[in-house]
Amino acid sequence: MELSRAVGMSETSMPGPRKLAHDWFDGSIPDNVSFDASNYIDSSYSFRRFRSQRKPALVLGHGSAIYTNTTLDLGHSAQVRVGAFALLNGAKIICDEEITIGNYCLISWNVVLMDNFRAPKKLIRRRAYLDAVLRNPDSAASLQDPPRPVTIGSNVWIGHDAVVLPGVSIGTGSVIGARAVVDASLPNYCVAIGNPARIIRFLAAAS
Repeated sequence: MELSRAVGMSETSMPGPRKLAHDWFDGSIPDNVSFDASNYIDSSYSFRRFRSQRKPALVLGHGSAIYTNTTLDLGHSAQVRVGAFALLNGAKIICDEEITIGNYCLISWNVVLMDNFRAPKKLIRRRAYLDAVLRNPDSAASLQDPPRPVTIGSNVWIGHDAVVLPGVSIGTGSVIGARAVVDASLPNYCVAIGNPARIIRFLAAAS
């Protein structure tokens, strides 16, 4: 049974392969992705690096959407939660443990959210990791540095080409400028730009 262009039916009503009727890519939506008829998924191509075995591994809130060129690079133990009416527009999600995106977020094209650098910082371990990637990718995960969860609050706008690094939390209502590199947690209702990102002003909290 195929999914309509706007997904069109709940996951619980689909006994057959989870295919998108409009999809140009010959793939399907993994069984451990939780979504409903309100969600929009542009293509199963977004799941080509999806390896998570968690149940659920990806949860889409009501009305949230995954648009063209979004990449969901989820390791074996990863879980990503996307809030209601959030939009991923060509973002790169690199997750080995946990990334949470709040309600009404706008994640622009080429934004990278990552809870793990994967390649270790120490030279000797990094060489061993890269060798394992070439010889046996499944064994490489044991050589990575531990992941650190990332949390994006509700009503956050992240501009294009920005990078959010492991362990970072971004507070509710904040705006992250294009090409910023967020290497430390940020409070609610701030505007941050630059590399590394710095706060340039605060916004009025919603009433």
